Amino acid sequence: MTMDPAKNSPLTSTAPEKASEAKGNSKGSQHADSTPLPPTLRDHIEVKSKSRDVLVHSESKLELPNEVKGTEAIALKKELGLLEGVAMIVGIVIGSGIFVSPKGVIQYTGSVGLSLGVWAVSGIVSMVGALSFVELSTMIPESGGMYSYLYEAFGALPAFLYIWVTAVIRNAAGCAVVALTFSNYLLQPFFECGQIPDTAARLIAASLICFLSFVNCVNVKWVASLQNIFTATKLLALIVVIVSGILHILWGHTENYRYPFVNSNWSSGAIATAFYQSLFSYSGWESLYYVVEELKNPERNIPLSIMISTTLVTVVYVLANVAYLAVLTPSEMLSSNAVAMTFASQLLGVMAWIMPVFVMCSTFGSMNGIVYTQSRLIFVGARRGQFPEAYSLIHANYFTPVPAIVLNALLSLMMFITSDIGLLINYSTFAMTATQLACMCALFWFRYKQPHRSRPFKVWLILPVIFSLVSLFLMVMPLIERPVEVGAALGVICTGLPVYYFAIHRQDIVHKVSRILRKLTWVHQLLFLGLPEDKTE
Repeated sequence: MTMDPAKNSPLTSTAPEKASEAKGNSKGSQHADSTPLPPTLRDHIEVKSKSRDVLVHSESKLELPNEVKGTEAIALKKELGLLEGVAMIVGIVIGSGIFVSPKGVIQYTGSVGLSLGVWAVSGIVSMVGALSFVELSTMIPESGGMYSYLYEAFGALPAFLYIWVTAVIRNAAGCAVVALTFSNYLLQPFFECGQIPDTAARLIAASLICFLSFVNCVNVKWVASLQNIFTATKLLALIVVIVSGILHILWGHTENYRYPFVNSNWSSGAIATAFYQSLFSYSGWESLYYVVEELKNPERNIPLSIMISTTLVTVVYVLANVAYLAVLTPSEMLSSNAVAMTFASQLLGVMAWIMPVFVMCSTFGSMNGIVYTQSRLIFVGARRGQFPEAYSLIHANYFTPVPAIVLNALLSLMMFITSDIGLLINYSTFAMTATQLACMCALFWFRYKQPHRSRPFKVWLILPVIFSLVSLFLMVMPLIERPVEVGAALGVICTGLPVYYFAIHRQDIVHKVSRILRKLTWVHQLLFLGLPEDKTE
């Protein structure tokens, strides 16, 4: 469902229309501001079509000639199939965490058996949540995921607060952390003492963000191919871990499993925190909903992608932990800074060097998927009128949201200025849990208010009820365990309120800077060959 951003917010610049109105009214009355507006890119741009080159001249509207529209509509292209959908989810969910620090669960459960139980149940819960979101994604087949669902269900303010926390803070910080993990593993062999210069690590990380942003700007098929390759690589790495661990068990090394529940911590607070840790490791399945408009046959491929990927991730996570705990004791896992490296050094011997390579491949693939999906959230926000219109433009030749991709890269690079990137992620995690609960409320709201609306995939109501209860539990427990951190998280969310008030709600203020916004759009059109998306019904 595509909404006209001009009806939603003054952040959407209307340079062509206003220029036309000013031109038509100049004979009858004096316009308040007689300064000539900059021409739009479509006033004089060479649009390369597959069949011909067309020189477009237009002074009134941002429209292409009909002969070009017929062959090259300016819109995001449907380039992703079922395989790419599965690879996108698996590639983003399985990052470096399962290799580096899958010890948060064992830290709070205390035993092998309870730890594996938490991992398995968390996988089932994430599958339930992902399936619940399938109904919303097929009912509202628009990119942007939770942002689009909140906007349609509850209006502009909740949707803006989501995009503020997610796109501007959490996603940018997460992108920077993953890039730093890649650079640390890349530089580690060159610094035997282990003291990697912070400046060098940040430069490599920044270069990775810039490179992947460039690839995302140029060709979606390249992005999909990279994602398929590196997802296969990280699965291969985990297969090496799993097979090695199972062989270790078959060779008779079962001492860690003789008393699986010894030292278990059965307190509700500890188990709740363990679930919180494991469910965070499963997060990322919602990334596919950011790119629904670029998915072929979404009514079929979204449910299949979700079911295949969440099942695969659950099985891999549980078996990987079975392998780790077969070789390492809980105390050894807790004392290790890189669990997969410790595992490899004990079991793989001279081949232990392959594990850092696998971790780099894993982080590279995760970064590729993150850059791709996050930029679409900014693009949809601009299309809705909650970001400047400049970031809703699409490249005339590549059909990618280049301005949104560039902005996403800049926000991620800005995170390298602060030393508290991880802290920003922790503070915004509470907001993500609240957003998931709000989306489940939206599902219930649509069931009540629009019972006859088309739902290509209708989930059993018990599934969103279960996921809502889990989300509520995950919101309440941090209030009890870490009230200061939750207070800081609420503070992060509230930073979006004055931005919304002055930039969207107060139209009189925004109109005073509308000329700047129009010039911003014009500059982005010139720099990035950007054109507005063709309207589709």
